[in-house]
Amino acid sequence: MNVESAFQELRIVDNFYQTSSFYPMPIVIIGTQSEGGQTNLGPYSLCFPYYIAGKGYYAMALLARNSSNTARNILRTGKASINFIPDKRRYMKQAVALGYPGDSTEEKMKNCIFTLEAGLSQKEHPDLSLPHIVKEAFQVFECTWMRELDGASSDTVQETYPGPYHDFNGITCEFGAHFILRIDHILMKPLYRSAIVNGVKSRLFPRMPVDYGYRDNTSFWISRFIRPYSEKIPKGKGTEVSTVYYAANRVDPRVTFTEDACAKLVSVPRVFLKPALQACVDWAVENGIQTITDSDMDIIRDKRAKEK
Repeated sequence: MNVESAFQELRIVDNFYQTSSFYPMPIVIIGTQSEGGQTNLGPYSLCFPYYIAGKGYYAMALLARNSSNTARNILRTGKASINFIPDKRRYMKQAVALGYPGDSTEEKMKNCIFTLEAGLSQKEHPDLSLPHIVKEAFQVFECTWMRELDGASSDTVQETYPGPYHDFNGITCEFGAHFILRIDHILMKPLYRSAIVNGVKSRLFPRMPVDYGYRDNTSFWISRFIRPYSEKIPKGKGTEVSTVYYAANRVDPRVTFTEDACAKLVSVPRVFLKPALQACVDWAVENGIQTITDSDMDIIRDKRAKEK
């Protein structure tokens, strides 16, 4: 019995994420430093988390034309800021204007509406000249290019790139480049930082725009921000330990929890979880412990029982 499919195939072509699919992406402004020392801003959507755990550091992946100001500046200086701008129509218009290829840094920045200020990296290293960050952003990642990965340390600015090419870092094809950017600092406006630390509610999400790409040679398609909603995690699906683990390892960078330790906190009501985790961290810091294990949890439990 032949049943007609609900789908039809679409040919995969260059820039398939824009031309052969509907694919939501972030909108960020990448800050780099030009050869003359001026901060250059360029809009990007192909910028995603890359190393997220287990490496001892964290990183983003940025895809760019290797002839762009952004790519050339990263190849030369190894530094970049990732600026997340809020969903405001005039910011989106400015982002599109900054993305026009061929303009020099001086030309594109002459009438730019964004305000620049020194980031934390610049304040930590006043002897260096680093790209500034966008004051209007709600969060900023200050980054360093990991040029040692994939043998990209010898990549330099050239007029053309005949190859050979790297697989995932540096110059990856005749026209493209990938940059693995280690996150040195995450900077955030106080309202949103407080939301993450103390508990996010839908009204506290920053206004984040979504880009759907360049589809018809005349426009960039962008979605306006809509307040998000939450769906509760189903009970009995094995997610409780992972939820505690996620929360526990965000309390204090000096102290981590094992999964076995977190398993002993799954019965703690959510409203009391944060204070319980903080008490565990305080005990660990007081006793010089960097990783809390299940046996440590037994000690903490016995201590609390005696205090009661």
